Amino acid sequence: MTESTALDTAHAAMQADPTSDAARLRFFERLADSELFLMLTEEARDENISPELFDVADGRFVLAFDREDRLAQFAGRPVPYVALSGRVLSGMLSGQGIGLGLNLETAPSSMLVPAEALEWLAETLQHSPQEVEEELAEFLPPAGLPQALLSALDAKLATAGGLASAAYLVATKSKSGAQGHLLGFVDAIEGAEPALAKAASEALTFSGIEAGAMDVGFFTASEAAAALLAKVGLRFDLPQPQIAETIREAPGSNPDNPPILK
Repeated sequence: MTESTALDTAHAAMQADPTSDAARLRFFERLADSELFLMLTEEARDENISPELFDVADGRFVLAFDREDRLAQFAGRPVPYVALSGRVLSGMLSGQGIGLGLNLETAPSSMLVPAEALEWLAETLQHSPQEVEEELAEFLPPAGLPQALLSALDAKLATAGGLASAAYLVATKSKSGAQGHLLGFVDAIEGAEPALAKAASEALTFSGIEAGAMDVGFFTASEAAAALLAKVGLRFDLPQPQIAETIREAPGSNPDNPPILK
């Protein structure tokens, strides 16, 4: 029996409770973070790709699968494909009236994702966190945050391996007396701050929590604040890469340089 994927699990939860906005948001978060294998009409050339397009009664769709063997099972023959994340694919298709046939006929998560849903996902992923410059006076143990947010943060930060040594969630009190929460990253690598802040923002968005519920900060391990974070905060470990490798950039692997539809 084929092992279930994260998309299978999230899809099952969404199907089990069709009225749950939280389950629907979690599914789309998993879709955005998953690596998908997009069926093409011909081999990709540089950044130009030509997806297979299928017209059905519900509209026009591309086909993508979250496992290579599922793509092979559906096609029944060798076909060209490209691997790219759900977030890149949604941005690429946004505004074109094209939906996504996901894992069709090969998995429990088989479904047609309408073009409108992909457009919503692409727009949601473009939201950036606002920078907060309130001067903080005190770090306290986090309290009152829903489990949905903690689970979303845990899942999201698991995809940010190597970008920081750890993250701590704390309650905060500012010098003006305002209270809130902060996710503090320790020893983020240079240039990773925007990606980490966006990951935290997406965890809020896809857990259905108001964006103002949490700020983001960056600290070095040598700062006194980092020791305070470790003392009172809820720790999230970011996976650390075992071996540093130089990997040739594949079409669609860089969201700042998305593939071009032919």
